[in-house]
Amino acid sequence: MEESNNYGHQHPLLLMLNQDQLIHNQSAVTDCSRCGEKVSAPCFCCAEHCGFYLHKVCAEAPLELNHPFHPHHPLLLMQNAPYSSGRYICNFCDKGSNEFVYHCSCHLNFHIKCALFTFNIAENNLKELDHVALQHPLISTENDDEELGDVSKCFGCWEPLAKYTHFSPDCGFNFHEKCAKLPFKLNHGCHRKHPLALQFNNKWLSCKICRATNRKTDRRRIGFVYGCSPCKLAVHIECVSASLDLVVEDKSHEHPFSLFTRRSSFICDACGMEGSYASYICCTCNIMVHKKCTSLPRIIKSKWHDHRLFHKYFLPDEFTSSDCMICHNEVDPEHGSYCCSHCNITFHVHCVTEDKRSYSIVSLENEDEMPNESSIIVIESNDAGEATKIKHFKHMHNLMLGPFDGGYENSCDGCMLPISDPFYYCSECVFFLHKACAELPKMKNVWHELCREPLALISDKVFECAKCRHICNTFAYECSECESKRCFRCVIALTPGARTCSRHEHPLFFYKDYQGHCDACGNLTLGAFCCKDCNFVLHFGCFSLPITAHHKCDEHLLSLTAHDDNNYSESHYCDICEESRDLNRWFYYCAICSTSVHVNCVLGKYPFLKLGSIFEETDHPHPLIIVKKKYYYFDCDKCGKPCEDLSLECSKLECKYIVHLDCVVHYTLRCFLWWRM
Repeated sequence: MEESNNYGHQHPLLLMLNQDQLIHNQSAVTDCSRCGEKVSAPCFCCAEHCGFYLHKVCAEAPLELNHPFHPHHPLLLMQNAPYSSGRYICNFCDKGSNEFVYHCSCHLNFHIKCALFTFNIAENNLKELDHVALQHPLISTENDDEELGDVSKCFGCWEPLAKYTHFSPDCGFNFHEKCAKLPFKLNHGCHRKHPLALQFNNKWLSCKICRATNRKTDRRRIGFVYGCSPCKLAVHIECVSASLDLVVEDKSHEHPFSLFTRRSSFICDACGMEGSYASYICCTCNIMVHKKCTSLPRIIKSKWHDHRLFHKYFLPDEFTSSDCMICHNEVDPEHGSYCCSHCNITFHVHCVTEDKRSYSIVSLENEDEMPNESSIIVIESNDAGEATKIKHFKHMHNLMLGPFDGGYENSCDGCMLPISDPFYYCSECVFFLHKACAELPKMKNVWHELCREPLALISDKVFECAKCRHICNTFAYECSECESKRCFRCVIALTPGARTCSRHEHPLFFYKDYQGHCDACGNLTLGAFCCKDCNFVLHFGCFSLPITAHHKCDEHLLSLTAHDDNNYSESHYCDICEESRDLNRWFYYCAICSTSVHVNCVLGKYPFLKLGSIFEETDHPHPLIIVKKKYYYFDCDKCGKPCEDLSLECSKLECKYIVHLDCVVHYTLRCFLWWRM
C-alpha cells in the first residue's frame, strides 16, 4: 500500500495492490468514480475513507488519446458528455452511461475501459492484457447460444466463441485470439482503390459485402470494422475473412448455388437487397443471391403476423402490387420476400428478419398456427351472423350489441375512449366495450414488440403502457416474462395496415423508426403515424385522443379540433388555464359557446383511469378506490395537502384514509425513459 497523487480528489489516495488490501479497507461494495463499475484491485482509495475509489487503469487514463481506429481527431477525457442530458452511448459497446467519457467533436463517445481496451488491441499491446487467461474453446449447443446471446460470440467477428480459442478481458469483451491479432491494414478484392483499415463504424455504414444495414438490431454495428474513410465504406471483419464455398446447398431451393465473383453490384433474388463482390447463382433457375441468403428459412413464425410466413423468390400474381406490412414500401414481385397466403400480405425479407428475437423457424409445413382463443362466447346472433348477445370472459354479465338508449356519454371499459358504434353494453351495470375491443383474443402477438411469447389479456391493473406511456387501468396485454403492458388503444392502433384518423383525410401508417415533430402537439416523437400522401405526422398519444370530451368549463360536449381559423386574438387562449394557445396545435372546442381549451387541460393528467375501480397499495391494508374529489377536500395522509381532483380513498368508510394519486403511484409508472425526454 502506498500513497499517490490525488487525481483531482480533495484527499490523498492510497494504492491498493491486491484484493485482500481492498477488502480490508472497504466497508461495502463500491463503484469506481470514473467508469462507474465495481472497483477491484489494483485501485486507489481515499485515505480519509470518504468513499472515493478509482481503478488504477481509470486513474492513469490519459487526458487525450490519439486512437489508431480514429486517426483524424484526438479523443478527450471528459467528466460528462457535452450533451444536455449528460448521458451518452458508447460507440464500441453500445451501452449508455453518464460517467467519464472519451469524446470527439465528431460525436464519437467511449467508456474509459472501451477506449483503452480498443487502443491496446489497435496497438497490438496484448501484453497489457496478460492478466486475462486464454481460455479453451467453449462447448455449447444451439440452445446455449440462444440463452447466452451476444456473450457467446466474439466482439470482433461475431462468430460463436466455440469455434476458436479466445480470451475474455475483465472489462467484459469476449474476443477470439485471432481477432485480437488482426492486421491493422489489408487489401481486399471488394475495394481495390484503397487499403482497408481497422476502425470504428460510428457512421453505421452498411457492409460492402453482405449489405447488412439495420442500425438497431444488427449487433455488428458496434465493435469495429475494416473501412475506407475517404470512400465512406465499411466491411464486417467476418465478411473480410469469410471463406467462399464454390457450391452451396439451399434447403429452400431445389438446385445448388455456385460461386460467381464479380466487380459490379447485383440485386439478390432472395432478399431484394443490393450485393457486391461475390454472389451465388442457380444456373438452372437463373437466380442470383447473397451467400447468407442461401440459408434463409423457408417458413417462419413472426411476431409481425399471426399466420406462418413463406419465403418466395417470385410473388404470385395476386401479390403484384403489395406493400410491406412493416415499412409500408412496395415489395418488388421480381425478388424475394415473405408472404402470407391467408391474408395476401407481404414482407420484405430484411424487415421481418431484422431481429432474431422477432421470429422462429418452422421445420414442418403443417405445424400448428398460434392458438387464437376468443375472449367472447356468442349467445345470440342476428340473420346476418353478427353476434348480438355475448359473454366476455372479463365481465360477469352478458353484453348486448348497441344501440343503447342511455346515451353515449360513457367510455369503453376496454380502451377508455368514448363509446361509438358498434359497441356492446351491459344491461345490469355500467359497462361498455367497443366491438373491436370485445373481439380481441385472450392471447395475442403485439406488433412492434419483441416479447417472446404471445401477450395475455388482463384488466383492472394500474400500469404504465409500454408504448404511449399513459397511466391506465383499462384492458391491456401483458408479457408473462417481463410483465410490461400495452393498452388496448396502442394494440388496436398497431394492427397491421392503414389506420384512419377523423382529423386527417388520408390513411396513416405507423413507422417505428420515424423521428420528428407531431402535427397535433408539436412535440418530438420517436415512432409515429405518418401520411404517405403528405407530411402529416401523429405520435401515439395524439393518435388515440378522444374525438369528444366533457369538462365542467362547458355544459356541451367538446370536439377535438385541428386548426383555429378564428382571426380574433382574444380567442387564442385556453378558457381553463387562461394561457395562450398555438393556432397550429389541436384543441377542444365548443361551437355553441366558442369555448376553446388545451387538450391537456380537458383530459387532465390521467385520462385513462376508470373512476370507482380498485387500486391495490402495498402500504395500506385495505383496497383503495379511485375517486375524483370535487368538494370536501380532506388532507392527504401522505403529504398533508388537501385532496383535490383524482385521489385514492379507502373502501372501508370507517378507515378515513385518503391520499393523492400522485403520492401513491410509484415513480417508475410516471417517468419516461431518459432518451425520450
